[in-house]
Amino acid sequence: MYPHERSLVARMKDKPFTILGVNSDPAVRYKKAIKENNITWPSFWDGGKTGGPIATEWAVRGWPTIYILDAKGVIRYKNARGKAMDEAVDALLKEMEAE
Repeated sequence: MYPHERSLVARMKDKPFTILGVNSDPAVRYKKAIKENNITWPSFWDGGKTGGPIATEWAVRGWPTIYILDAKGVIRYKNARGKAMDEAVDALLKEMEAE
């Protein structure tokens, strides 16, 4: 998953786009994952448990959960991965450009 996210960040570097990660792993594992997977986008630590405050607020039930939000902060896609993630992001950017 991380290689695809890295390529998406690179492809969208000049666009109004960001990836924001939330990790529920224990702190040591979280820090190791950030370093080993070259995660350069913002990533929050959710307290080291699956019932952390962010996961609770967003009703996350499985990991990883992927939400793709539009420019207004509305969840438009859930759990889109790979090509579907690219298509979702491209569609939302196209909508923004049309406005």
